[in-house]
Amino acid sequence: MMHPQHKIRAFPIAILTTQGGGRLAEDVDQRLKEILRDNGEPCPSTFLRKAENTRFQNGEGKAIIIDSIRGTDLFIIVDAGNYGTTYERYGMTVPMSPDEHFQDLKRLLGAAKNMPQRTTVIMPLLYEGRQHKMQSRESLDCALALQELVNLGVDTVVTIDAHNSHVMNAIPMHGLENLHAAYQLIEALLREIDGEFNIDPEEFVVCSPDLGGMERARYYAEHFRCHLTGFYKFRDLTRVVDGKNPILEHKFLGGDVKGKNVLIVDDMLASGGSVLEVCHYLKNLGAKNIYISVTFALFSAGIQTFESAYQEGLFTRVFGTNATYIPDNVMSREWFVPVDTTRFIAKFIHSFNRDTSITRLLNSTEKISRLLGRELPERDMVVRGAASVEHV
Repeated sequence: MMHPQHKIRAFPIAILTTQGGGRLAEDVDQRLKEILRDNGEPCPSTFLRKAENTRFQNGEGKAIIIDSIRGTDLFIIVDAGNYGTTYERYGMTVPMSPDEHFQDLKRLLGAAKNMPQRTTVIMPLLYEGRQHKMQSRESLDCALALQELVNLGVDTVVTIDAHNSHVMNAIPMHGLENLHAAYQLIEALLREIDGEFNIDPEEFVVCSPDLGGMERARYYAEHFRCHLTGFYKFRDLTRVVDGKNPILEHKFLGGDVKGKNVLIVDDMLASGGSVLEVCHYLKNLGAKNIYISVTFALFSAGIQTFESAYQEGLFTRVFGTNATYIPDNVMSREWFVPVDTTRFIAKFIHSFNRDTSITRLLNSTEKISRLLGRELPERDMVVRGAASVEHV
């Protein structure tokens, strides 16, 4: 149920987390306290409220909320992709699947009932976000999940770089806030390449690994004021392997990349086989250094192929955010650059709690321009600030 805005303003912030979102929630809590202290606002010792997601030996579970959340502006942080979280089942240690993380979230909502003034779910990696549309007689899992959440009393769902944000049409009377990590990823890239080469059309190219991500890559290319190139995935439509039509060939759609540094931009790196094939193709065309920038670096098939590819000189760096779980064996690699999004999430919580505009959090155009040393004309700042910009 949506609550009138005047009934929400100034209610205390409370943060709950499922077991898988613990590390992310702790970092967000720390950043939120820093924001309040920087603003000279009163700050509690923590915004985190204690809760437990316990399990029986057969794998069934329940949620228990220990600290009071009555009358609060409640934010529940969930990392649906945290496969590093495990539990005991029939004497075996098993990793938690996205389904189990989502079920734990629903258990917390069931325990919270109607005690908070407003309930917001922060789920950076949107549960079932890859199954966002129907192409045949199949389930539409992401839409069903969103509808389940609002039926359990959730007012707003917050995610980062949704695979396809049009799934928000499943809950048109409620909020799906799709934040973008472009600023954080670009900042990390600039810090990493500082002084090595210039960001200009003579030395730098932005590349999309497929047509679906071309709009995202275009956003980067326009900010960098460099050329955009990409690939078309030619698929075998007669077969389905691991839930998708296998790729027969990557067809290059761009211009000259010889001697240039290339940034491959995507929202998600799953097994990574496709992006490494793109790296091979670009290297054969004479590309110099190749950088891979993704919001979610899942490495669902492990990292050994990436380690081997790095040793061969196939790519230089992979940039991935901490918006979902990154295991220690990835964090320790020379070629991986973690990108922090927790302050970004904390800024959203701070602004949302005070019912102030979140337009600048949704649209990073002005901030990215300043980061690149360019000021937007005043007219463009007004137009872009007023518009709802969707670059994914």
